[in-house]
Amino acid sequence: MAKMSVEEILASSSDMQSIFVSQELYMIPSMRSLTAEEYVEAFKSFLDHSTEHQCMDEFNKEQMPDIMAGLGTGKSTINVLGVGSGTGEQDLKMIRILQAVHPGVYIDNEIVEPNPQHVAAYKELVNQAPDLQNVSFIWHQLTSLEYEQQMKEKGTHKKFDFIHMIQMLYRVEDIPNTIKFFHSCLDHHGKLLIIILSDSSGWASLWKKHRDCLPATDSGHYITCSGITEVLRRLGAQHRVYELPSGWDITECFIEGDPLGGLMMDFLTGTKNFLGTAPAVLRRRLRDALCQPECSSTRDGRVIFSNNLSMIVVES
Repeated sequence: MAKMSVEEILASSSDMQSIFVSQELYMIPSMRSLTAEEYVEAFKSFLDHSTEHQCMDEFNKEQMPDIMAGLGTGKSTINVLGVGSGTGEQDLKMIRILQAVHPGVYIDNEIVEPNPQHVAAYKELVNQAPDLQNVSFIWHQLTSLEYEQQMKEKGTHKKFDFIHMIQMLYRVEDIPNTIKFFHSCLDHHGKLLIIILSDSSGWASLWKKHRDCLPATDSGHYITCSGITEVLRRLGAQHRVYELPSGWDITECFIEGDPLGGLMMDFLTGTKNFLGTAPAVLRRRLRDALCQPECSSTRDGRVIFSNNLSMIVVES
């Protein structure tokens, strides 16, 4: 069959289009969501070929010292909470900035992270770090909702000077109530940092225009910065948004049989072996969508997917 563009597919008859987007097509038994272990591998392929962490490093360098300067004023201990902290690399970078801005102050760092592999990797990272003597660590191997429920069962919850939620709100059940709860956990003059995909990212365009290309196995929420700021406005929470460019080299996604490209598509769709199990028409539609200029650009023969990020700093 000749390759069809997204426009050609959308111009097809309504009967054919209904077949293409049918949920029955997506829910064949061989297609399934990634397990926790499989997600870790797919996520690593994303990090290794994107500028996600470099983008965060730029934000840390340019903005975080000023953001953290007003935290815990006059206190001997600064309380920090990471929600969905993953393997901890970004957490520890922020902890070190906090140490530099507030020398000698003790830092009480708590982590909420459900993935056991991520928790283990985070603990190993801490064990290998010689410069964290004035920092304590408590890990809660829980989802954000499980943590919230535990705190509410206790009837009281700890207050934090700094809470960060980095690229994790896509997987919570109730985004507005999650934000509301963790905002309520801020101490006086505390700050909540939410890092989320920008409305200018390729993800935003993909989710808006081609959502039916994504398999039903991907249960994530398709939310970008504007969705978060709307929640914050309804809460009356003062906030500021910083926009930073980021890219993800997805060239291998278009090379048949390429193992790296397969992992990238698994991460993008949340599906195990997407290229090997998805119907051909679904694979074609998604690849065509990824090539659209609102999603990707071409540099030196490489396809760079827009992964632009929004850093939202919320006041208590």
